[in-house]
Amino acid sequence: MEEQYFSRWYDKDPVLSMSMRTLANSSDESQIAVALNLIKIIIEHNIQDNKYENVEDIVNAVEDGRIQRGHSRWYDIDSTVRTAIQMLERCSAETKKKVALDMAQLVIEKIIQDDDLEEIKQEEQNLVEIDGKEIDLDLDK
Repeated sequence: MEEQYFSRWYDKDPVLSMSMRTLANSSDESQIAVALNLIKIIIEHNIQDNKYENVEDIVNAVEDGRIQRGHSRWYDIDSTVRTAIQMLERCSAETKKKVALDMAQLVIEKIIQDDDLEEIKQEEQNLVEIDGKEIDLDLDK
Protein backbone atom coordinates (compact mmCIF):
# COMPACT_ATOMS: atom_id res chain seq x y z
CA MET A 1 0.00 0.00 0.00
CA GLU A 2 1.32 3.42 -0.93
CA GLU A 3 2.06 5.72 2.01
CA GLN A 4 0.13 8.99 1.87
CA TYR A 5 2.19 12.19 1.84
CA PHE A 6 1.27 14.88 4.36
CA SER A 7 2.69 18.37 4.09
CA ARG A 8 2.10 19.18 7.77
CA TRP A 9 3.00 16.98 10.72
CA TYR A 10 -0.46 17.26 12.28
CA ASP A 11 -2.33 16.16 9.15
CA LYS A 12 -1.34 12.54 9.84
CA ASP A 13 -4.05 12.37 12.52
CA PRO A 14 -7.52 13.37 11.27
CA VAL A 15 -8.71 14.53 14.72
CA LEU A 16 -5.59 16.62 15.26
CA SER A 17 -5.80 17.99 11.72
CA MET A 18 -9.41 19.08 12.19
CA SER A 19 -8.60 20.65 15.57
CA MET A 20 -5.67 22.57 14.15
CA ARG A 21 -7.70 23.86 11.18
CA THR A 22 -10.49 24.97 13.49
CA LEU A 23 -8.05 26.59 15.91
CA ALA A 24 -6.28 28.38 13.04
CA ASN A 25 -9.58 29.98 12.05
CA SER A 26 -10.46 31.01 15.61
CA SER A 27 -9.94 34.42 17.16
CA ASP A 28 -6.57 35.29 18.69
CA GLU A 29 -8.12 35.22 22.16
CA SER A 30 -9.55 31.74 21.56
CA GLN A 31 -6.22 30.48 20.23
CA ILE A 32 -4.38 31.71 23.33
CA ALA A 33 -6.99 30.25 25.71
CA VAL A 34 -6.82 26.86 23.97
CA ALA A 35 -3.00 27.02 23.86
CA LEU A 36 -2.73 27.58 27.62
CA ASN A 37 -5.01 24.61 28.27
CA LEU A 38 -3.13 22.55 25.70
CA ILE A 39 0.19 23.16 27.47
CA LYS A 40 -1.44 21.99 30.71
CA ILE A 41 -2.83 18.85 29.03
CA ILE A 42 0.52 17.99 27.43
CA ILE A 43 2.25 18.35 30.78
CA GLU A 44 -0.39 16.18 32.49
CA HIS A 45 -0.07 13.42 29.87
CA ASN A 46 3.71 13.47 30.10
CA ILE A 47 3.55 13.26 33.90
CA GLN A 48 1.18 10.27 33.62
CA ASP A 49 3.60 8.62 31.18
CA ASN A 50 6.48 9.31 33.61
CA LYS A 51 8.29 11.45 31.04
CA TYR A 52 8.53 14.35 33.47
CA GLU A 53 10.00 13.44 36.81
CA ASN A 54 10.25 16.91 38.33
CA VAL A 55 9.39 20.56 37.79
CA GLU A 56 12.68 21.17 35.99
CA ASP A 57 11.67 18.65 33.28
CA ILE A 58 8.39 20.53 32.79
CA VAL A 59 10.10 23.92 32.61
CA ASN A 60 12.64 22.55 30.11
CA ALA A 61 9.84 21.14 27.94
CA VAL A 62 8.11 24.51 27.86
CA GLU A 63 11.42 26.24 27.08
CA ASP A 64 12.04 23.74 24.25
CA GLY A 65 8.62 24.61 22.86
CA ARG A 66 9.69 28.25 22.63
CA ILE A 67 12.28 27.60 19.94
CA GLN A 68 11.36 29.63 16.90
CA ARG A 69 12.02 27.93 13.61
CA GLY A 70 11.69 31.01 11.45
CA HIS A 71 8.69 29.82 9.43
CA SER A 72 5.55 31.83 8.88
CA ARG A 73 3.05 29.40 10.22
CA TRP A 74 -0.29 30.60 11.53
CA TYR A 75 0.70 29.66 15.07
CA ASP A 76 4.00 31.57 15.02
CA ILE A 77 2.22 34.90 15.49
CA ASP A 78 1.71 34.38 19.26
CA SER A 79 4.42 32.92 21.50
CA THR A 80 1.93 31.05 23.73
CA VAL A 81 0.24 29.39 20.78
CA ARG A 82 3.60 28.59 19.16
CA THR A 83 4.89 27.07 22.41
CA ALA A 84 1.81 24.85 22.80
CA ILE A 85 1.89 23.63 19.20
CA GLN A 86 5.62 22.97 19.23
CA MET A 87 5.32 21.09 22.54
CA LEU A 88 2.60 18.99 20.92
CA GLU A 89 4.75 18.38 17.85
CA ARG A 90 7.55 17.03 20.07
CA CYS A 91 5.27 14.56 21.87
CA SER A 92 5.43 10.86 21.12
CA ALA A 93 2.91 9.53 18.59
CA GLU A 94 0.98 7.85 21.41
CA THR A 95 0.79 11.06 23.47
CA LYS A 96 -0.16 13.09 20.38
CA LYS A 97 -3.11 10.77 19.80
CA LYS A 98 -4.31 11.22 23.40
CA VAL A 99 -3.76 14.97 23.37
CA ALA A 100 -5.52 15.29 19.98
CA LEU A 101 -8.79 14.09 21.51
CA ASP A 102 -8.44 16.50 24.43
CA MET A 103 -7.54 19.30 22.04
CA ALA A 104 -10.60 18.63 19.88
CA GLN A 105 -12.78 18.87 22.98
CA LEU A 106 -11.06 22.12 24.04
CA VAL A 107 -11.52 23.69 20.63
CA ILE A 108 -15.19 22.71 20.49
CA GLU A 109 -15.86 24.00 24.01
CA LYS A 110 -14.09 27.30 23.28
CA ILE A 111 -16.03 27.84 20.06
CA ILE A 112 -19.34 27.12 21.83
CA GLN A 113 -18.35 29.47 24.66
CA ASP A 114 -17.38 32.21 22.19
CA ASP A 115 -20.66 31.75 20.28
CA ASP A 116 -22.63 31.99 23.53
CA LEU A 117 -20.80 35.19 24.52
CA GLU A 118 -21.43 36.69 21.10
CA GLU A 119 -25.13 35.84 21.39
CA ILE A 120 -25.31 37.46 24.84
CA LYS A 121 -23.56 40.59 23.55
CA GLN A 122 -25.98 40.76 20.62
CA GLU A 123 -28.98 40.41 22.95
CA GLU A 124 -27.62 43.15 25.23
CA GLN A 125 -27.23 45.48 22.24
CA ASN A 126 -30.92 45.05 21.44
CA LEU A 127 -32.06 46.11 24.92
CA VAL A 128 -32.88 49.74 25.59
CA GLU A 129 -34.01 51.16 28.91
CA ILE A 130 -36.89 53.61 28.71
CA ASP A 131 -38.48 54.98 31.88
CA GLY A 132 -36.83 52.26 33.95
CA LYS A 133 -38.10 49.43 31.72
CA GLU A 134 -35.94 47.32 29.41
CA ILE A 135 -37.32 47.09 25.90
CA ASP A 136 -36.04 44.52 23.41
CA LEU A 137 -35.51 46.11 19.99
CA ASP A 138 -35.04 42.77 18.23
CA LEU A 139 -38.02 42.61 15.92
CA ASP A 140 -37.24 39.03 14.84
CA LYS A 141 -38.40 37.60 18.20
